[in-house]
Amino acid sequence: MGRGNLGRSLARAFRRAGHRVLLTPARHGVQALGRALLSRRRSVVFLTVPDGAIESLAGEIAAAGATPSGAAFVHCSGALGLGVLDGLPRGHAVGSFHPLQSFPEPRPPEAFRGSLVAIDASSDALRRRLQRLARDLGAKPRNVREAERVVYHAAAVFASNYLVALAGEAVELLRAIGWTEREAVAGLVPLMQGALAEVARRGPTVALTGPVRRGDVETVTRHLEALAGLDSSSRRGGGRKADVYRMLGRTALEIAKKAGLDTAAAERVDRALTRDVAATRRRRR
Repeated sequence: MGRGNLGRSLARAFRRAGHRVLLTPARHGVQALGRALLSRRRSVVFLTVPDGAIESLAGEIAAAGATPSGAAFVHCSGALGLGVLDGLPRGHAVGSFHPLQSFPEPRPPEAFRGSLVAIDASSDALRRRLQRLARDLGAKPRNVREAERVVYHAAAVFASNYLVALAGEAVELLRAIGWTEREAVAGLVPLMQGALAEVARRGPTVALTGPVRRGDVETVTRHLEALAGLDSSSRRGGGRKADVYRMLGRTALEIAKKAGLDTAAAERVDRALTRDVAATRRRRR
């Protein structure tokens, strides 16, 4: 239930894997679901709707009596536990099935191959069934318990949504010196892909490169001065670009120390990331 990007993507992938699939709209689709379940009592119903709509949709399904014995109900939220399905009648197995992928648009079945799917279930039988379904998509099932789900989902946001946000920041910097968005994207994406390939091959500690990893205080300082200049000339103001650089620089510094950056160099970089750049520029004048 739910004909959004994830719902349509899952439907295509399950059909490709040989499963019978009925894709119904979440709005005005409860009666159709009830009729379909009369002949498919061992179906798994995936509620592929936004997080805020899962609980109310479960309540609508229960109120309509579209819950024949044997049917299981599964939401696809990464952050929510199974309690969001408490509105369904007792006795029904419930679960969660969250593909660790982004779906800005409906994607082909190949999008699931090699991806992780976070799974939880109220019964061992449903858990095993969801694991099989994940494998049918070419994905890797991973049990993620209720107490772990919010942190798991936060990690997913860092790795996907905030990666896009970082790309947006980098594109804006190049646009500030006259590049078009297309030129900036074409130049930066191969760099990002190469960095991610190294993370996949060797892990983030070994993959880190750049001025923070080298302890190159002079370059870090020049970056911050240039970004402070851009921030002061921006209509938005607020020092956003320099602040983002500082925050991520401190994170990179912790990784650099794990990778072997000596203590003295780490302290110099830390001072560069925390000092008042505007005051430094005034002193130099």
